[in-house]
Amino acid sequence: MRDLCTRFAVTLAPAAVADSPRAHTATEVFEQVTVSSVASDNRVCADGDLFVALPGGHVHGARFAADAVRRGATAVLTDAAGSQAIAADATMPPGIPVLIADDPRALLGPIAAWVFGQPAEALDSFAVTGTNGKTTTVFLLDHLLRALGVTPGLVGTVLMRAGDRVLPSTLTTPEAADLQALLASMAQDNVTALSMEVSSHALALHRVDGVVFDVAGFTNLTQDHLDFHGTMEAYFEAKALLFTPDHAQRGVVCVDDRWGELMAHRALIPVTTVRTLPASLTSPPADWVVSDVEPYGTGSAFTLTFREGRSLRTHVSLPGDFNVSNAALALVMALQVFPFDRVAAAVEAAGGMDASVPGRMEVVGDSPRVVVDFAHNTEALMLALAALRATTQGRLVVVTGAAGDRDAGKRPAMGAAAAQGADIVIITDDDPHCEDPAAIRAAVLAGARDAAASNDRQVDVSEIPDRSDAIIAAITQATAYDTVLVAGRGHETIQEVAGIEHHLDDREVARQALLWRSDRAYPPPQGAQW
Repeated sequence: MRDLCTRFAVTLAPAAVADSPRAHTATEVFEQVTVSSVASDNRVCADGDLFVALPGGHVHGARFAADAVRRGATAVLTDAAGSQAIAADATMPPGIPVLIADDPRALLGPIAAWVFGQPAEALDSFAVTGTNGKTTTVFLLDHLLRALGVTPGLVGTVLMRAGDRVLPSTLTTPEAADLQALLASMAQDNVTALSMEVSSHALALHRVDGVVFDVAGFTNLTQDHLDFHGTMEAYFEAKALLFTPDHAQRGVVCVDDRWGELMAHRALIPVTTVRTLPASLTSPPADWVVSDVEPYGTGSAFTLTFREGRSLRTHVSLPGDFNVSNAALALVMALQVFPFDRVAAAVEAAGGMDASVPGRMEVVGDSPRVVVDFAHNTEALMLALAALRATTQGRLVVVTGAAGDRDAGKRPAMGAAAAQGADIVIITDDDPHCEDPAAIRAAVLAGARDAAASNDRQVDVSEIPDRSDAIIAAITQATAYDTVLVAGRGHETIQEVAGIEHHLDDREVARQALLWRSDRAYPPPQGAQW
């Protein structure tokens, strides 16, 4: 305890040594209390934990300090307000040291890393940030690391995995104490490399403080999460925190958009750039360039060339030019740690970048083709529709909506993107959370109808509130040559409506609709409507 206080400049609250039969002097507290783990959630506290009580959006974590202690926590770290709340809590067991810091959230990561023995230092670690493509890039990296013969760990939106041991994932990036505990567990499982998604929220809220990644990667930046960040500039600044010495040793930046070029310019660490789209006349040359992209199975073949002439030709099984970008970024990130010849041999032996990513352009049926994708912002939806349009013989159908309690400004644009890219648009519920679902749909629907009215081709726009009904209607009334894109939720299996969680997996519903369709004569009964 003395070492903790000295190292992180925290102070002992007077209330921690108040008179009681079980109280100690400050000196005795420092000498006698041992911390063996760190937790910021009282529900998971166990013997030897330092409970870090953080101020929350609605309730201060100090309210749960007494419960954390009853579960085994031996000390509490909080701010001044939290210390006062603990001192006033009659249920708080006596004699528990309460440490005070001005910003305990900023200390949570470094303290947890120190307590767990700096587990990230034992790993070759790769972090990916950006609006779209984080999950896919991390899965492609994981695929590549396995091909390289290392034991990889993965942390992301869809799942967390240590080697072949899979754990459920609730946040894109876990809270700082949970992350350090996970990394320590990975080290015990002999994991030697880590691929991890890092969200803008995680960077702004200090969740990855205490980890210095070997390589940080940047995919792109488009409008999203402005309910949290306020402006695109603030959103960018949060992402840029990853490209500082506190968080990474070196970076790889995709410079296909202006935000990528700005990130490469602004980074405070050495950066390697990769470009997958044609450069403008004013764009600086990139270190790695993608060329000769052509269809290959369900995805694309491409050549990745270094500025000094060395090149690698491979393919990615996932459809769309944006997945060529994700694959190229994963390759160049790996090349920052592993020799070129070893990476090239691993890719060839693995048969290319052939990773399956749950809920990311995931094909669940082929007659009609049904694809489930996480596209939940305007840019991602446009790219997904464009990728599918190129290989659709019949009509392109999209089922989409927008989430509640999120960036409301993007809703009309989401509807417009759907109408500009598809022939048939069905607006439905996503995750309304605590908002009125009808109001959310109305905003998306307005954007879709405005775009449809100004479109040169016929676009059918309709509304089916229940998401399962919408998916079933789209699939059962499509022709065998159509493509149905179910967009917005991807891998998610819980839909929150008015604070109540309901099981809903778009992939399950789609498969059920395909089975229903296969049991009935085709075409659909006369009079069936979209």
